[in-house]
Amino acid sequence: MAQIRVVRRVLTESLAAMTFPILLLSILIAPVSAPVVAEIDRSRARWCGVKTMPLRPSTHSWAQWVVLQMRSRSIWRTDFPIFVAAVLLSVLSLVVTFFGFIGAVVLVFSPVFWLFGIAAQVGPFTPKSVQETLLAMPAGVTLGAVTASVLTGVSLLRDLVLRTFSRSRDPDLLAKLEELRTSRASLTAAFEFERQRIERDLHDGAQQELVAVAMRLGMLEATATAAATATDQERIVQLARQAQAHAERALERLRDTVRDIHPRELSDLGLIAAVRELAVRSPLRVELTSTGDDTQLSSPTATAVYFTVSEALTNIAKHAGVGSARIDMQCAATDVRVRVHDDGLGGARIDAGSGLAGLRERMRSVGGNLEILSPAGGGTEVVASAPSQPTW
Repeated sequence: MAQIRVVRRVLTESLAAMTFPILLLSILIAPVSAPVVAEIDRSRARWCGVKTMPLRPSTHSWAQWVVLQMRSRSIWRTDFPIFVAAVLLSVLSLVVTFFGFIGAVVLVFSPVFWLFGIAAQVGPFTPKSVQETLLAMPAGVTLGAVTASVLTGVSLLRDLVLRTFSRSRDPDLLAKLEELRTSRASLTAAFEFERQRIERDLHDGAQQELVAVAMRLGMLEATATAAATATDQERIVQLARQAQAHAERALERLRDTVRDIHPRELSDLGLIAAVRELAVRSPLRVELTSTGDDTQLSSPTATAVYFTVSEALTNIAKHAGVGSARIDMQCAATDVRVRVHDDGLGGARIDAGSGLAGLRERMRSVGGNLEILSPAGGGTEVVASAPSQPTW
């Protein structure tokens, strides 16, 4: 395995020597070529057995990724230094490959050249007899081995440069990549759960009421067609009232469902007013204190915080075994922090299917965080915090 890696290093350095003219011309368009060369160098390192992570996502074409890198500051922190090192080390590889391997070949085949009357010269050495050409053969093998060793050293130097300018980034990138993968999976599950909830609410709520309205209207039509007595007229009035009641309930359920998707108060009045309305509608006795101004909050941040408070109140009503809760909200120009607390049973966990796991990912999507403090028997505290503007 080690021999294979050495061979690969020698091959890649030889290839770098042959492509040096192209690399030299690419200096003219360094902002474009630097990300490409750096990514190719990462691929070279992986092929040679070095653990490094590709930065170009598989879903992005080279053109798309280069454009993104050119807009990022990482091109100057990471890609450009690797590009400069690649140019300089390719010069070294070119010199070593040209003089080393060509000299080795000439020395090894010196007897052949001598047979054709050619005294092949390598540096200061020029054979003057057949014996000297024969002695040149092992010297050529030695020169080839030395050249391969030097090229291997150049390749290792490339790895050192790559690690030096990637060391502070690769672990962070790996951690962020893993976090994004987990977040994407959690958000997908949360969105699917939300779609199922909306479908269930519409099916069990508004749809059932509208079916009842349709049935009452049908009965009303049949009764009105055959109405002949005061009793029939009373029956018509009763059916009409029932249909009206069902229609009003269906409308109210539709309003509740739409409000759960995105409350109008949040868009029109802001986060504080929307949370105050949420507290009024809650079956709990909610004590709300708020400080600061919510006008600086972005819509994604305000929405994430609102639904976190809504889910926390829902969980208290369902699981805490108490009839009251407290909400402390602090809004500032730079961030927002909300604390929802109850004195209930405690023991809540963010991954226990309470819906908070999806909300945590929603908070993370705007650069915030969600924490749960819930010792058994000591109540539950949900703390959500986020910057006023999403980090993206």
